[in-house]
Amino acid sequence: MRIGINARFLLDGKMEGFGWYTYEITKRLVQNHPEHEFVFFFDRPYSEKFIFGSNVTPVVIQPPARHPILFMLWFDVAIPRVLKKYKIDVFFSPDGYLSLGTKVPQIGTVHDLNFEHFPEDLPFAARTYLRYFFPKFAKKAQHIITVSNYSKDDIVKTYAVKAEKITVAWNAASTQFKPIEIKQKQLIRNSYSNGKQYFVFVGSLHPRKNIPRLLKAFEIYCESTSNDWDLVIVGEALWNKSDDYTKFTGPFKDRIHFTGRLALDDLALVVGSASCMTYVPYFEGFGIPLVEAMNCGTPIICGNLTSLPEVAGDSAIYCDPFDVDDIAKAMIRLSEDNDFQNRLSVCGLERSKLFSWETSAEIVWKQIEKFA
Repeated sequence: MRIGINARFLLDGKMEGFGWYTYEITKRLVQNHPEHEFVFFFDRPYSEKFIFGSNVTPVVIQPPARHPILFMLWFDVAIPRVLKKYKIDVFFSPDGYLSLGTKVPQIGTVHDLNFEHFPEDLPFAARTYLRYFFPKFAKKAQHIITVSNYSKDDIVKTYAVKAEKITVAWNAASTQFKPIEIKQKQLIRNSYSNGKQYFVFVGSLHPRKNIPRLLKAFEIYCESTSNDWDLVIVGEALWNKSDDYTKFTGPFKDRIHFTGRLALDDLALVVGSASCMTYVPYFEGFGIPLVEAMNCGTPIICGNLTSLPEVAGDSAIYCDPFDVDDIAKAMIRLSEDNDFQNRLSVCGLERSKLFSWETSAEIVWKQIEKFA
């Protein structure tokens, strides 16, 4: 069997959610099934680290697909040609973008429909493309993979897709994330938070990640307790825009630390050395940072909307992401209650066992086999 894979988010040193999902799933597909051939379609020069086996043929297709007009050229002009040229039996797209111009069976991973519910959070061209084409992709796909039961229900309701056409395969976290000894934690804190305990947020600086309310809640926290925890924010702005978050000018700005993007090794140390993961988006299809925190035994403050309770379970204290006082209340409680911190840490380590990239990749593979 010859499987084509959309590999355009495998970008060395620049991977966000789609990229890590593509990496973790496709690496296992390739290495677990050496008897089959895989053709990786990149939209720019690639790193050899992404060629996971001798059964992978890398192909670069121009133009780079990073704008709605280029999406259409890449997926509906270039992809049909290469699928035919390389005699592809099934096309798997880890970011959910499909080709409307081919009869080759296609399976797409639709992570969430945030652009349907909060279109104002995206640039005009991007949201227009997504809201026009994703309903078509949902109908075109032979099967849809999604990353949470919340997202499955949302796709069914929003696009009138039959539930049996959608399979849930939870995300997971890298094995790099694990508990850290206290001496090493202190070294990390010396580097990132002036030696103090800290709350950490990990994710793109995107409106739905709710950073402004988190910053305001942290300000309330600082005003309301003598506990001296800082706040570390890891991530970069999306859409190539400069971001005002890093220009925060509140009275406690010296206790807020923006790191930008971190390499995986550094990220694992920062999450593992945090006293709490504060993750309060108002819309999320899954939330991989939650599992990263669980793997480290880092307690979690979590938004109570969309998929987040499904993922965090009993390893988090929940709050209303639209209510800064509620977020601050959770920050105060967690920082002042050591027993509660320990209980959430233990629950997180236990719950982390539910999330496995190996299991998710096998779920994807079963659908590839079924529809090839």
